[in-house]
Parts: sequence; structure tokens; C-alpha cells
Amino acid sequence: QVQLVESGGGSVQAGESLKLSCVISGTLGSRDCMGWFRQVPGKKREGVACIRSAVGSTVYLDSVKGRFTISQDNAKNTVYLQMNNLKPEDTAMYYCAAVRPWYGGGCPIQEGYYNDWGQGTQVTVSS
Repeated sequence: QVQLVESGGGSVQAGESLKLSCVISGTLGSRDCMGWFRQVPGKKREGVACIRSAVGSTVYLDSVKGRFTISQDNAKNTVYLQMNNLKPEDTAMYYCAAVRPWYGGGCPIQEGYYNDWGQGTQVTVSS
């Protein structure tokens, strides 16, 4: 089991940027994947992006493609989500998660595959 701690959320205006960080305590293997998810009260949690850094594979939710970038710094045991051109509909609680191990291709963006979760960081975008 790994411990995940997110940070970097906040309140911004539409069009601005935020960078979320997720510090991982524990060692990830070559088949482990990391993901970012978000949830609005009353709605199901949705996958935003995932990464399997060992093979350089990333997957994005269609609505964030071209605006969000997931990356991983193994030296710092940290996964990032750079969010540019934020929109009010991006407002949500954002969670970091890990799936260990993943035997499929690329990385999964469906929450059911993920084993470990952080506590979340709130992102609020106003128009």
C-alpha cells in the first residue's frame, strides 16, 4: 500500500492555471499506474488522466485534452497535473490514485481499477 497526499488546489478565474501535486510514499513498480480523478457532489467520480511512467503512456478525459498534462517525477516520488485554461466545469475535488500492478495496455482511467487514494484537493474555477 502507498500513501498519497495531494496539494495545489485553490480558487482561480476561468482561463487561469493550477498545478496539482501528489506525493507518493512508497515505491512504484514498472507496472504501476497513477491517475487523477475528480468528483462533484452528487455526481460519480470521473477519471481525468492517468500515467504509466515506465512506458511513457498517458490517457486523458476528452474534455481536458490539450489543457491538462499529467507527469511523474520518480526522483521526487511525485505525480503532477498541470491544468491550463481552466473552465468553471473543471470545478471539483481532485483525487490522486494508484493502481498496483496494472497488466493491461497503457493505463486505466476507470476508478474501479485503483487501489490507493489520496484525500483530495479542491479546485474551484469561477467565470
